[in-house]
Parts: sequence; C-alpha cells; structure tokens
Amino acid sequence: MSRIVVASRSFSGNPALRAELVARYGAATFTDSPTVLRGDPLIALLRGHDRAIVGLEPIDERVLTEVPELRVISKYGVGLDGLDLDAIARHGVRLGWLGGVNRRSVAELTLMFAIALLHRVPESFALLRAGGWDKFVGRELTGRTVGIIGCGHVGQELVRLLAPFGCRVLANDIRDYPEFYRAHQVEPAPLQRVLSDAEVVTLHVPLDRSTTGMIGPAEIALMRKGTVLINAARGGLVDEAALAAALASGHLAGAAADVFQAEPAASPALLSLPTFLGTPHIGGSSAEAQLAMGRAAIDGLETARLVGDGWPC
Repeated sequence: MSRIVVASRSFSGNPALRAELVARYGAATFTDSPTVLRGDPLIALLRGHDRAIVGLEPIDERVLTEVPELRVISKYGVGLDGLDLDAIARHGVRLGWLGGVNRRSVAELTLMFAIALLHRVPESFALLRAGGWDKFVGRELTGRTVGIIGCGHVGQELVRLLAPFGCRVLANDIRDYPEFYRAHQVEPAPLQRVLSDAEVVTLHVPLDRSTTGMIGPAEIALMRKGTVLINAARGGLVDEAALAAALASGHLAGAAADVFQAEPAASPALLSLPTFLGTPHIGGSSAEAQLAMGRAAIDGLETARLVGDGWPC
C-alpha cells in the first residue's frame, strides 16, 4: 500500500484537493507548516513515505539520500527549478510533472500587469494614497509591440489573450513553434530585436543555468526609453538592482514582478519606486489553477516517469 505525503502548503490547505487525494488513496499525510520546508524539517516529513507531492520544497541529493524509501515525486505547479533532476535520475526516483496547467492564470496576471503599467496605475495609486491628485497620461495596450521571451505554454496563452488588442507580437524562444506563429501572426525574433523593438517585454522562461540573470544592465540598455518590463516567471531571471536603477532613472517607464530573487523577501529598492508593481508570487494562485495543478499532481503519483532522455523539458 502506498504511503503518500503532501509537502506542498497550497495543496494541503485546499479542502477539495485533500478530499480528492484521500478518496483515491484512502489516506495521506499533509504538512501543517506555515512556511516552505527545507532540509531537516522536510526530510522528517518525507520519511516513511514512498510517494510525495511537493511544491516549492527543494528536493536535492541530501533529501533523496536521507529518504531512500521515497520512490515517486509528483510536482504541484510547473516550475522545476527546486528539483535537482540529476539527483532524482541518479536515485531512480520517478517524477510526475505536467507543464502548462496554470497557464491561463499566469497569462491573465501578465495581461493585467501590462495594462496597469501602460496606464500608469502604480504611480497614480501611490500619488492618491499620499493625498495627491493628478491625471497621469498613460498609453493604451492596443496596437503596441509586445515582446514575449519564452513562448511555451504561458507565452502562447498570452498571445491568445492579446488578440483583441491588435498588438504586434515578437517572440523569442529556444524552440520553434512555426505553426502557432503562423496561426497567430507572431514574429519570431532574436532576443536583441525583441528587447530593442518591443514596448512591453514579458518573461516566460524557466530558471536554469542559461536563463539566470538573463536580463541585466546590458539587456535593459537595449530597451527603448519608456518600455515596460514584466516578470511573472522566476525571480532569478532579472538583475533587480539594474532594474531598480533603470526605473529610477526613467529609462524604463514601469516594471512589474510576481517573483523575486529571494522569496519570500522582495526587493526594497523596487518596492520603494512608484513605477513598480509587485505581487507575492500569485500567478498560479487562482482557484482554478490550484485545482488544475493539484489534480495534475494527484495523477502524477501514477503517471510518474524516470527522468532522462530529455524529459522533463
């Protein structure tokens, strides 16, 4: 009989997901920690279980060595940067993962960010809250050039949401999606051209060795004055100090982030700026996305596969 443990706080706190898991398996252990477990506390929770559902909890060599009975890991959420895939492969642990299950929720948040930044909502609210009253002149999203860096699940969903706005869409991705691009009038372009041509730049790539710090001072300098930058993917993609400097100087008209380099902390320099809009990693936190991610994680306990041969990717 499987011994299942749920380390994810979001899954454990969702009554519907708990009920569905118990209905399928009869019993499970759920975390009651108010914070993301790491190291010894995570190992203590996982011990004695052969299958686990994890969210932001880091699974590394030490965890797998200390809990050899763990044979299946199923991911709640789409980000894999907290999992040491090489270690998981070495230990022969199977992984359950399904990409794109929260794509609509993240794409909607990104669209909101774009409209709010162009209409200068963060500045207007900061002024109003301070007792001031002024009508900032914003810009419409309609007809703008939008640059999407990473046109996978979320990027493609954002393209669909942008359709009524008549935007010119540039996309940069290490993969090619020719059929999708043709069907939705998307222009594939090198990163440099996306950065230099777009009026709205939004990031939708995973965090790995190739993408860490991919938007730094040099990349920001390529962006035209007045561009807005959005990051609803992973915090480590953007140099936060360089971004704060570009906002403070007025080179960038605005920026929004749902993710930060040192979560759960957020950059004080960014938060102090009236042209910055931040949220605490809520992109996948819609009720609909939580159910979709949770059900995918439940299914992943059975459909998990050995890591390797380009999977997961």
